[in-house]
Amino acid sequence: METKRLGDWGEGIALEFLKEKGYFFVAKGFRSRFGEIDLIVKDREFIVFVEVKLRKNADFAYAREYVGKSKQNKIRTTASLWLSAKKTQLQPRFDVIEIYAPDGVDTKSPEIIHLENAF
Repeated sequence: METKRLGDWGEGIALEFLKEKGYFFVAKGFRSRFGEIDLIVKDREFIVFVEVKLRKNADFAYAREYVGKSKQNKIRTTASLWLSAKKTQLQPRFDVIEIYAPDGVDTKSPEIIHLENAF
């Protein structure tokens, strides 16, 4: 339950961060039998599939390193399913948002790093 709570909190922070940058919310938590896409947003020319990674710190590894080839393939396949059901003229893009929150949900100012076109 704690993991889900942290995940929901991180995705909420990521969504607010993206909205402040001018992105528009499309969907959250889209699932297929292949995997899940945390956030789907759009801007002027892209439909963006976002993987959110939340960690306390980067002491062991950067959060982005947890989005390996296998995870990328699952996200791509799931995005393809979403795109086949939703017609859009926007170009797809895959982003990663890293959130570093040393105190978990009690972190007042988490560090947020947005990696556009991450894979």
